[in-house]
Amino acid sequence: MATTWDADEAKLSLTTSGRVHGGSRATKLAGPASSAGLTGSAGPRARRRLGPGPAIPFGLQIGPVLLVLTWVVGSALGWIDPRILSAPWTVIEAFVRLIEQGRLQDNFVTSATRALLGLGIGLLIGTILAVIAGLSRIGEALIDGPVQIKRAIPTLALIPLLILWFGIGESMKVTTIALAVIVPIYIHTHNALRSIDSRYVELAETLRMSQKDFILQVVLPGALPGFLLGLRFAVTLCWVSLVVVEQINATSGLGYMIDLARNYGQTDVILVGLVVYVLLGLVSDGLVRLLERRVLSWRRTLAN
Repeated sequence: MATTWDADEAKLSLTTSGRVHGGSRATKLAGPASSAGLTGSAGPRARRRLGPGPAIPFGLQIGPVLLVLTWVVGSALGWIDPRILSAPWTVIEAFVRLIEQGRLQDNFVTSATRALLGLGIGLLIGTILAVIAGLSRIGEALIDGPVQIKRAIPTLALIPLLILWFGIGESMKVTTIALAVIVPIYIHTHNALRSIDSRYVELAETLRMSQKDFILQVVLPGALPGFLLGLRFAVTLCWVSLVVVEQINATSGLGYMIDLARNYGQTDVILVGLVVYVLLGLVSDGLVRLLERRVLSWRRTLAN
């Protein structure tokens, strides 16, 4: 009896140890894969960001700085012919010389006055037309078609006709800039007005808001993002139109200074005028961006 009991106990111990060692061998063969699978199913998974990520400090200035550095290095090493593109230090010397002569300040004031007048008139007319066409079917029928026709005709193609109507004085130049500004302001503001959620209109009707309160509290805030987007395009077109009109029978302005320098082959003076235009464009666009961030700070978008 004792022998039989000892034999059965030995078999049981061998079977148990075989299972344990077999299981440990299976675990070793499975290796890190099974462990990773267990950890992945039980532990927290890493969350992937789908947005553009945090803002880069001075990110908008990186591109222009690299462009200027390329210009400096290329000029210093002789890769850029000074007859084609003057060196940066030559342009700085011309910049200082023009300031000392007073030519740059006078032409800058003239150009800025024309640009601001044309931009202001275009903003006013474009906004009024967009509000009328956006809030009235009759207004849309009367206004939208002519504006779309103007949109299809480049503003610069109208210059010969504007010269016949207004001559070559300031009226023609300011009118050309205003016509270029009207279209983007109207298009984006009108689209924003038409995109206002109809539930806001129903809520205003339920609250029995007056037409004036409806425009001030619902329409204008709803159209503001589109208006500011149109303003950015309008500012750009304002400077583009200014460059062109100031090279047509003008006697003052930055465009006139650039055209006069072309006649004498003064590449450095041409670059001074172009740099001033670039600075005006960047500063004006930056001001509109700043205004957009301040006015639309309540929005949560991908840029935030």
